Order: sequence, then structure tokens, then C-alpha cells
Amino acid sequence: MSQFISVFDMLKIGVGPSSSHTLGPWRAAQQWILKLKEQYLFDTLDRVQVDLYGSLSLTGKGHATDLAILLGLSEADPEYIPIEDIFIIVERINTQEELIFKGGKTIPFPKSAIKFNREFLPFHANGITFRGFSGEKEISTETYFSIGGGFIVQEHDSLEEEIEINKKNFPFPINRAIQLETYCESHHLLISEVVLQNELVLRTSEEIDFELHRIWDTMLESMYLGCHTEGKLPGGLNVKRRAFETHQKLIKDAIYSNPKEWITAIRSTEVKFREILKWVSCLALSVNEVNAALGRVVTAPTNGSAGVIPAVLMYYLVIENHQADFSHIKRFLLTAGEIGSIFKKNATISAAMGGCQAEIGVSSAMAAAALAELMGGTPAQCLSAAEIAMEHHLGMTCDPIGGLVQVPCIERNSMGAIKAIHAAEIALETNPKESLVHLDNVIDTMWETAKDMNKNYKETSEGGLAVTVRLADC
Repeated sequence: MSQFISVFDMLKIGVGPSSSHTLGPWRAAQQWILKLKEQYLFDTLDRVQVDLYGSLSLTGKGHATDLAILLGLSEADPEYIPIEDIFIIVERINTQEELIFKGGKTIPFPKSAIKFNREFLPFHANGITFRGFSGEKEISTETYFSIGGGFIVQEHDSLEEEIEINKKNFPFPINRAIQLETYCESHHLLISEVVLQNELVLRTSEEIDFELHRIWDTMLESMYLGCHTEGKLPGGLNVKRRAFETHQKLIKDAIYSNPKEWITAIRSTEVKFREILKWVSCLALSVNEVNAALGRVVTAPTNGSAGVIPAVLMYYLVIENHQADFSHIKRFLLTAGEIGSIFKKNATISAAMGGCQAEIGVSSAMAAAALAELMGGTPAQCLSAAEIAMEHHLGMTCDPIGGLVQVPCIERNSMGAIKAIHAAEIALETNPKESLVHLDNVIDTMWETAKDMNKNYKETSEGGLAVTVRLADC
């Protein structure tokens, strides 16, 4: 039975800086509070203890894991909370040292209630345990694992919901890339058309369009905000935002007042090779600067790699096809989401499990395949584009300085976006039948590489740049 992962599982709207270290723990805290209510334990709850393990502990401070837990326990929703409310809620909890739940219930919550444990739990590198007490009695203990891209699981989770979804009659069950390629060839369909047929089993066409519009609007807004915000990023590294100044030089005197007019303005600018490179780089940087500042972005497939797909899609809209409309955006997102799901099924999208190849590498592959489809590539060429993009990210480590999703993470989005465009162009000039490496081969190789990689290079900040660059020098 093939596991079904929706495009809307791969492309989630949330808050930065990390899908695995921020969005995942946030959702886990929400889910735990909901479980307490379903078990009629919430009313007696008067104390909470949270334990972080492995990568969540080692880089949790830099990734704002502790802040995410406060917000999740407070029952705020990362998809809809006004960004300005985040800091108000966190400051109130830290100052008053108490949690305020929906409905007004309050309980003490001292700073010591969140404990950072260096050890790793066996099941996954990102472990988090919630303990609830009533008086001296422990009434609930639940351990969750944040497995990348905002996905959370428990070690002994019931598979009932997953089984129920996969019992549905999907016209094109997909686990491996070769299955997707075969469906496309035998039914004379594009990748996006195959994906859409599967999505229609769970949602109406109107619902799919509505959610894809929301995803694209969020991507566009994050690029727009990042290009129009100057200053330094929070966290202590004093990293200067670069998208603002680059954007000023590129946009020149163009007049616009909103993101949609901005697209038209960009289309009127120079399109020399250097300017195109700068635009793609600027757009990718802009998203991840917003992400690093706890702004709202779309996991694609993670927060740390959120800038690649918007930058490449925007490249198509403002450079390659000025007549492009929502139908093109829809095809791009559907194709990208499916490629990401195949990586998740057969390898990982978690840097804590596979290094940065699992984040920037996967996002670059997703974007490359999607761009290739819009540029007229065959399904086989699209899969070849994804393969080329990942092939040249194999072995990329995750070594964030200070545990912050800033250096080298932000720049890597720029590089991933450029590689995606280049990979698509190479694939479009290639006969896939003559290629020695199939996408499934490179996915398997990525997973073997991930398992062989030293844990110091898997989002622990205990190797690479995180060690050779001293915080005292920053």
C-alpha cells in the first residue's frame, strides 16, 4: 500500500525559524493540550514540565523551540496568529511565569519548566516529552517526535488515520518516482495532472484552489516583506538583512503599492544575466530573513529551506513568462509537492536526520522539477531535473552557527534556488533515457548518505561552521 502525502502536508503555512524545531514542537504542544481535554484531565492540570532531547535540545534556543512550546501550550495557532502577538504572548509568560489558556485558566510556568537534555531518544533525533501534574500526581506523560517539515509523530502512534486515508481509492497511488513516471507516460498526463487527480479524492477543486492561493499568497507576502525590511536579525549573531539593499538596487525607481503591483514592477526591470542571478538570490534571501525573524512562511518542504521554491516560482513569473497566471502557479506547487512527498516517503526531509541535503537539497529538487514542467519538459525530464538538483546537494551538512537558522542557512536558499534553475535547464536539454541516474537512485543514495553522516553534522551545532566560527567573534 502506497502512503499518501498531500501537497498540503508538504507545503504548510507556519511561523519561523524552523519547521522541525519551531513548528513541530508548537503543534506537539497544541496536540498534547487537546489530548488532555479529550481525556478530561485538563481541568485538574496545575503544573507542566517539558523535556527536550537531542537536536531539539542542542539547537533549541537558537531555533526558538522554547518560544514555540510556550505558544503551543497557550493554544495559539501558528497558521493564523498575528506575528506581532507572538512576542507579546512570550513576554507575558516569561514575565508573569504563568500560562494562560483559552477560557482564562492559568497555571504557574517558571522558566525551569522547560528542560534541555543533551541525550538523544532512540526513535528520532528530535524528541519532546510533556508531563502534566495535578498536585503531586503525574496525570499525563506524552512523548512526541518532530520529524521534519512540521510533521509530528509519537513512537507508538496508531496508524488508524493514515490507514483510513490510504483506504481511499486514489487513482494514482505513488511511492516511488518510477511509478509517477509510468502513470504519466501510460495516461499521457503531466505530473501536476496526476497529482491533482489524487488530491481531488480528499478535496473539491474549489478547496484545492483556495488552499493553493493561500500558500502562494503567503510565499509572495514573505518575499515582499523580506525585500522591504532592513536592519539586523534577532538572535545575537547581528546578521544584517541583505535582501533590502539588493532589492533597492534592482527595483530602482519602479512604482508599486502592493505585492501584485510589485510583480509587474519587477517585470519592467533589466533582465541581464547578472540581474537575474541577483533577483533570484534576493528573493530567496528575503524569505529566509523573514523566517529567521519568526515571520510567517511556507514550509517547502521545511522552514529552513522555505526560500527556494518561492524564488524559483517568482523567477518563472517575472523572467520567463509575463503572461503566467494562477494556473501556472497551481501546476508548479502541485508538482513540487509531489516530488517532496517522494523524498519524505523514501528518505527524510529532516536536517536532524539527514543534514542540509534533506532540506535545501530536497527543496531544490522540488523546485527544479516544477520549473521544468512549466518550461515544457516531459514528466521524465522533470524527474531528471529533480535528480540533478539533489545529486549536487548530496552530503550537505547542517551546521548552523549558534543553533540559529541564519548562517549558513539563509545563503543556502539562494544557492538551492540557482541550482534548481540550472538543473531544470540541463534536464530540458537531456534525453532522460540516456541518463545513468534516476531520481529513485539519488533518493536512495541520499538516505544512505544520511545514515552514514556523523551526528555532529545533523543540526546539533557540534560540527562544521558551528564549531570553527566562534560566537565570540560574531
